[in-house]
Amino acid sequence: MCFLNYFFIKFRFVDSLNPKTMEPVTVEKEVVKDLSFKHPVEFEQQSDIRAKLEEATRLGNGYHHKVGIIFHDDEGLKRINTTIWATGQKYICLKGGMWLPIDHIVELKF
Repeated sequence: MCFLNYFFIKFRFVDSLNPKTMEPVTVEKEVVKDLSFKHPVEFEQQSDIRAKLEEATRLGNGYHHKVGIIFHDDEGLKRINTTIWATGQKYICLKGGMWLPIDHIVELKF
């Protein structure tokens, strides 16, 4: 296999350069505990992410309302649809007791 082909396949070079062109991979919330968030990612987070997290937490606790969460892990862009039970300073707690770092969340979809 040509080195460039390997590079494009292995590292998803084209899509990983511009997060806005990437399509998130939808995963089940149970997978979050197996994902890695060790590497920092640089992207433009929604400016009102904190307010949206608080609103999603209220909706989750009061009405069991699910929200779409688009986030980065060490492998790329992911999306889950779940209930947010708590919002802390650095993490959110999802239904089922899974934690997701806020600094890796790109966007919330209600």
